[in-house]
Amino acid sequence: MNWDIVEGNWKQFKGRVKSQWGKLTDDHLDVIAGKRVELGGKLQEAYGVTKEEAETQIRDFEHRNRDYRPGKIP
Repeated sequence: MNWDIVEGNWKQFKGRVKSQWGKLTDDHLDVIAGKRVELGGKLQEAYGVTKEEAETQIRDFEHRNRDYRPGKIP
């Protein structure tokens, strides 16, 4: 998953992130704005996980969504 694409198409990706991590608020999603590092920090904050656990969750998310392209019907 290319995070430059995610950042540029954040509105389309936000729904996927929100369905994966339901505790993230709209304010969290606005701060994240498609930035991988910000996502990791907000996961730590919202879920009380370690940096390593947040990284593992993000990698799993990337793997599951590696073929997703905004505008492409899944």
